[in-house]
Amino acid sequence: MEKNIIGIDVGGTTVKIGIINNDGNILDKWEIPTNKADNGAFILTDIWNSINQKIAAGQLQKDDIAGIGVGAPGFIEEETGNVYEAVNIGWKNIEMARELKTISGLPVFVQNDANIAVLGENWKGAGDQSKNLIAITLGTGVGGGIIANGTILNGENGTAGEIGHITVDPEGYPCNCGREGCLETICSATGMVRQAMNKIDQHPDSTLASLYRKNGNITTKDIFDLAKNDETHCKDIIEHTADVLGFVIANLATLVNPSKILIGGGVSKAGDQFIDMIDNYFCKYALKRVSDVCDVKIAQLGNDAGIIGAAFLVKQKLENITF
Repeated sequence: MEKNIIGIDVGGTTVKIGIINNDGNILDKWEIPTNKADNGAFILTDIWNSINQKIAAGQLQKDDIAGIGVGAPGFIEEETGNVYEAVNIGWKNIEMARELKTISGLPVFVQNDANIAVLGENWKGAGDQSKNLIAITLGTGVGGGIIANGTILNGENGTAGEIGHITVDPEGYPCNCGREGCLETICSATGMVRQAMNKIDQHPDSTLASLYRKNGNITTKDIFDLAKNDETHCKDIIEHTADVLGFVIANLATLVNPSKILIGGGVSKAGDQFIDMIDNYFCKYALKRVSDVCDVKIAQLGNDAGIIGAAFLVKQKLENITF
């Protein structure tokens, strides 16, 4: 009988855990709070205790687990599974794979959470097991990952695929990374709201400014909703965001020559019209030979991408497979 895999996605608020079979189907999934006390010192113990509860309840047999895959935030060395730094949860120089392997007695493999999500989308989601793929997550920041020639692109120290930190405006807004004008200062939810606040300052009599005064804040949903009602400034924000993103992915695609570019995260929920706009700008800026073989699509798996991708990582390591 083929063994199941534990897939784990460590986030800043919750840790998602799933039991995944060898075909990538979720048999069970649940969440536990991310315990940030003492710089996240108890997170790994909490994870294994939660899994152990399933074992104690007879819902899972330890002998039927092939291994544990983990997606974690921050800079990670894939070969060792060490997390050099994950600011959001307080980790610094954590030997995650070794520690969780010691606790569990099972093989453990660790990757960056964005890369894990890409693996999941490509295995069971919109990627359709492409050999060359770029995935971008538009949320509070901009995350991303790249599959090239069937495997995740990690780089020399695990920093490859940090798409959100491509510089698009050297004199732009400060980014959390310490530089100015990164992609995520424009194309993230935070970046789009910042654009909206600038519009409000410039056009205090606009519908956008009226909504801000009424609610006390502006969200990306507000921006997209107003744009549907032909609010000029919101339409300009969305157009500019799609333009910048299309420009960046056109340049990335020149390097990778992917068959698919997947757009996920909260901002992607704006729907097909926004994705089509990004695609149009991508085609405008890309080499025709590159854009002719590449589809820009919405990611499908949502919050399940991480645990499914973590399971694929285990399969990849134990079975030596690629896409």
